[in-house]
Amino acid sequence: MTEASVKEQLSGYRQSIDNIDAALVHMLAERFRCTKAVGVLKAKYDLPPADPAREEYQIARLRHLAQDAHLDPDFAEKFLNFIITEVIRHHEAIAAEHGGVTEKTA
Repeated sequence: MTEASVKEQLSGYRQSIDNIDAALVHMLAERFRCTKAVGVLKAKYDLPPADPAREEYQIARLRHLAQDAHLDPDFAEKFLNFIITEVIRHHEAIAAEHGGVTEKTA
């Protein structure tokens, strides 16, 4: 391959990566819009911010999906755990705003 064709191929890959990154950001924003609504509902009905059974199910589900997609399941689990931690933090803040249950009082 010539240097020009390598640069063109690299540019194409990078453009795809940029597009995927943009899609990920938009999907995460939509996910957090939904989890915010869940947090408000939990606060309204004085439910705890965390749901360990749901989290365990989601992690197992995501690990299976990752394996089927040839993605490292450990990476997928770390990624989901990061998101879950952030969601719980948001739910705790929402609960505190509504004077409801927080992780510390659940």
